[in-house]
Amino acid sequence: MRILGFETSCDETGIAVYDDKLGLLSHQLYSQVKLHADYGGVVPELASRDHVRKIIPLIQRALKDADTSADDLDGIAYTKGPGLIGALLVGSSVARSLAFAWDKPLVGVHHMEGHLLAPMLDEGNTPEFPFIALLVSGGHSMIVDVKGIGEYQVLGESIDDAAGEAFDKTAKLLGLDYPGGPLLAKLAAKGEPGHYQFPRPMTNKPGLDLSFSGLKTFAANTIRAADNDEQTHANIAYAFQEAVVDTLLIKCKRALKQTGYSRVVIAGGVSANTHLREVFEAKIGPNGKNVFYPSLAFCTDNGAMIAYAGMERLKAQQFDGYDEQVKPRWPLDSLPPL
Repeated sequence: MRILGFETSCDETGIAVYDDKLGLLSHQLYSQVKLHADYGGVVPELASRDHVRKIIPLIQRALKDADTSADDLDGIAYTKGPGLIGALLVGSSVARSLAFAWDKPLVGVHHMEGHLLAPMLDEGNTPEFPFIALLVSGGHSMIVDVKGIGEYQVLGESIDDAAGEAFDKTAKLLGLDYPGGPLLAKLAAKGEPGHYQFPRPMTNKPGLDLSFSGLKTFAANTIRAADNDEQTHANIAYAFQEAVVDTLLIKCKRALKQTGYSRVVIAGGVSANTHLREVFEAKIGPNGKNVFYPSLAFCTDNGAMIAYAGMERLKAQQFDGYDEQVKPRWPLDSLPPL
């Protein structure tokens, strides 16, 4: 079976063709980073308009690279939610139109399920169920009990700023460009330990919910009181990153103990953070063998993860109607199991 997948939930247009026997056949991605950089964050209306401009050429290129025609496809998958409603509507409209015109089944995919299953694209190192998933993507941070595809229980989630938001906002306070998360991590690599001690929010309370708004405020106050030189900023970035990673580690170890599981999947944009990966590999399981994450190409939003998740739903014959509505807010644990 072969499927065409669309991702348009925010500021990246991702198109992919996936075959259940041959794997990923093509993958096209256009990032709007330069478009939004001048505004210091994503402008929803501009994001939607850029998806409109880019989606058709990317579809054509993906199909050509995969040597695939409409007749070769068994279905079309698209991101139904959560995300920016305008951006979601672009992908939804094109997916529904092509599915109707080509008489193909239509599969609406949950954006976070796409991230959760993205490590499955690496066929040489895929996690077995069950596992704990740490999803850290943009405005989302959550810890999920994953018993199987569609069998999700959210154990904890961000009650204010997500980890990715806190990275970007703290980077902005440090004078770094947008998107700030990767730049902050790069600056932190130049930092020295022992200069600043940041709190580990909510780790002294029971439960698995996450909160990074207070940590961002702590960073803002620290930056305001500190010297305005690069090494001082690097030391602050180091302490901030340590606090975020340590907090996520504490919560995930707590989730492993609560569930009795041994495996952790880390997915979403923040999973590309090298320090996060190193700490989790060192602290969970023997030699990092119980920690899984996508390849760097599939950490941020991409069409490949939507195509893969869509294929699993397609095989289970879980289709959408052509009049299905997008879901800007869509709980992950409301999905049906396979």
